[in-house]
Amino acid sequence: MSRTDARLDCTSTVDQTIAAHPDTAAVFAAFGIDGCCGGALSVEEAAKREGVDAARLCAALEVAVAAA
Repeated sequence: MSRTDARLDCTSTVDQTIAAHPDTAAVFAAFGIDGCCGGALSVEEAAKREGVDAARLCAALEVAVAAA
């Protein structure tokens, strides 16, 4: 069972996502998204900036949240 019942929202910022779901930090790192430099961007914006498929990133984040 996850630590929180909050659903992942990929319109939230990277920092907000990591704060709400700490296990997502490893997913962001795997996709080359740095919470320091891209933390103020939404997950979708950070993905676009890094040339990552936003849907794929969000799916991976949801897996990490569900596994927590």
